[in-house]
Amino acid sequence: MAKSATDVGVQQSPHQRGDRELTYAEALVEAIAELMKEDPDFLIIGSYVLGLGPMRALFDEVRHEYPKRVLDPPTAEIGFTGFGVGAAMNGLHVLVDLSTASFIFEAFPQVVNEAANASYMSGGRLAVPIVFHFLHGLRGGGAAQHSHSPQAMLWNTPGLQIMMPSSPADVRGMLPTAIKSGNPTVFVDHSKLMPVRGYVPALPKEIPLGVADIKRSGRDVTVVATSYSVQQSLSACKTLASEGIDTELVDPRTVVPLDRQTILESVAKTGRLVVVDETHRSCGIASEIAAIASEEILDALKVPIIRVTVPDVPVPFSPVLESELDTTPERIAAAVRYQMTRKQINRL
Repeated sequence: MAKSATDVGVQQSPHQRGDRELTYAEALVEAIAELMKEDPDFLIIGSYVLGLGPMRALFDEVRHEYPKRVLDPPTAEIGFTGFGVGAAMNGLHVLVDLSTASFIFEAFPQVVNEAANASYMSGGRLAVPIVFHFLHGLRGGGAAQHSHSPQAMLWNTPGLQIMMPSSPADVRGMLPTAIKSGNPTVFVDHSKLMPVRGYVPALPKEIPLGVADIKRSGRDVTVVATSYSVQQSLSACKTLASEGIDTELVDPRTVVPLDRQTILESVAKTGRLVVVDETHRSCGIASEIAAIASEEILDALKVPIIRVTVPDVPVPFSPVLESELDTTPERIAAAVRYQMTRKQINRL
């Protein structure tokens, strides 16, 4: 079972251990810089996201040091993604930055029908060490064409790993693992994570994919959340703690592979489950996790599962309307409170 954040290093504070406080953006660029230094076959195709906002000055240093390995292609996603897949098939390690999540739709044939199938259709002889990076979700005024969260669609494509780090330490440890795995990986990122601060180990360690993290231990309700929804859930947990509700927060960190054991053990302990995710309600990440819990440990559930998701509507441009769709700490806290007040299931 994954270790809780509160179970690790209890003898020393982060400062005593020599950990560094970084923003998510700093940790991401640091991981990329290390990969560029260690691996002469590591190539970046597209760097629009990496050159935005808080990452620009940091990533410019990488760009200037390795100008031949940071390529900025024309806006032709199917073309440069196909170029990246071909480069990976020929032995390079590739990070393709697709920018906004909806742009992966332009490259779907290359991602889901080429990269995802290559190993299987070659009998394991063809590795595709590539990471497809994009920013998903509600970002403020992105509207319907720039606010997609397509990770559930991609989960429905066998052959792809899907990682969704939610903290500086996680992105610092998971990106190198994904690049070195030899498997095509989708790196689901969120712009609202970039300023989030957290401690990163002084000597960063690679984090294996498929190992969940218990961000907060609790006894009353299990909340399973992904990506930026983890940060929103942490805020909700603090509010709920002041009300005497002890919430356990589980961050899967990856959905492929998925650490079912950690999720199910937590739900078996608390008997209550709230799943929070920024995909749409129908056929989304939250729906699948809820289905797994229902199939595997229905008898352990004291009350029915609740999903906190984005409704099945296009995301409006209006900030006021968009905020009504968000998986806010207030919505999460309300769902947990409701779980605590519901009448328990009568199994007689």
